[in-house]
Amino acid sequence: MDGVILVDKPAGPSSHDVVARVRRALGRGVKVGHGGTLDPFATGLLLVLVGRATRIQRFLMELPKEYVTEAKLGWTSTTGDPEGELARTGRVPPADAVLPTGLVRQRPPAYSAIKIDGRRAYARARAGEDVVVPEREVRVDAFEQLWRDGDDRAAFRIACSSGTYIRSLIMDLGDAYCLSLRRTSIGPFSVADASAPPDREDPEPYAPQLIALGDALRSVLPTLTLDADAATRAGHGRLVPVDAPDGEHLVLDPAGDPVCVALVTFGRAKPRVGFRA
Repeated sequence: MDGVILVDKPAGPSSHDVVARVRRALGRGVKVGHGGTLDPFATGLLLVLVGRATRIQRFLMELPKEYVTEAKLGWTSTTGDPEGELARTGRVPPADAVLPTGLVRQRPPAYSAIKIDGRRAYARARAGEDVVVPEREVRVDAFEQLWRDGDDRAAFRIACSSGTYIRSLIMDLGDAYCLSLRRTSIGPFSVADASAPPDREDPEPYAPQLIALGDALRSVLPTLTLDADAATRAGHGRLVPVDAPDGEHLVLDPAGDPVCVALVTFGRAKPRVGFRA
């Protein structure tokens, strides 16, 4: 099995827990990974990578994301979500607040998985340390209010680059935190096409719909088809001359099967990730 499973993660389990469920359901000897985590309280699209698709994690993690979040107004949370220490302030972000788009400087939450001097920020925060996570620049393509319930709650749709912390965007509006968070898409992949993760209590065997490795990569990288001889050489990691623009390409053989991901520079393709071994 080589491909991507679109999973609709429920609230509660971590992304690691979901991957572990899939690994148990598929049986021993099957490599399983993911294409970008979700917080335990969050729901929505999780890309579960199976077999040789675990080698393309980087390409999937770099894809833009889209979310829908419901925010609690007039409150703060130490974690930016319902799992932190909550405090009511009564200070409510104005309904006409400017929602930032474009390149945005943001500081990820102290309770995040970012490593600081070799340790996860959340581990330091839970140990009582005063954690200051360095700011980063992210891209917000869309940030719109979907509805607002007075001074109590509001919902937003956010489309953004990989690495954006939605909790930080909501906290930066003023006194607010994420009540719920749902990832609705990752690049070309939609949660509307996803299925629930396997359940040990389900008597039926787990038989998810698998997006084949080549089909998954075709949707995120330009393709380059080689003749049989050149495809064989590329499959062995050798440099091959090509007529293609510079950049990373999915290399296919004459039958349309994936050979590797190669970096093209100056008319030569250098294999970077191989799929034939």
